[in-house]
Amino acid sequence: MMRTIALALVLTASVAVAQQKVASGPGATLRGLDKVNGQTVDVEVKNGDTATIFGLDVALGDCRYPAENPTGDAFAYLTIWEHGKSEQLFDGWMVATSPALNALDHARYDVWVIRCITP
Repeated sequence: MMRTIALALVLTASVAVAQQKVASGPGATLRGLDKVNGQTVDVEVKNGDTATIFGLDVALGDCRYPAENPTGDAFAYLTIWEHGKSEQLFDGWMVATSPALNALDHARYDVWVIRCITP
């Protein structure tokens, strides 16, 4: 039920963004959290690249933002899996201002989008 509601909210946000002109940044700044020890790390990833954030591998497909507001609502397409494993834990769009709408579900780690890298 919660997944259905979250998907509906993501689709609603996507429609709202689709009505705006968006630009694609060359990459994104992501933040990782290790929930066990409270450590955070910020990582810049270029589109098409993969970064290791704690015990997770995170691939960035694209990072988009409103063309009229480069510091506004960034959203990125992420694929996340545990380091050394092939099963995906997350594959989809994550919105910087509302990461809980479509969030990574992992017991130890959390990853979210901070902003797109802008030219």
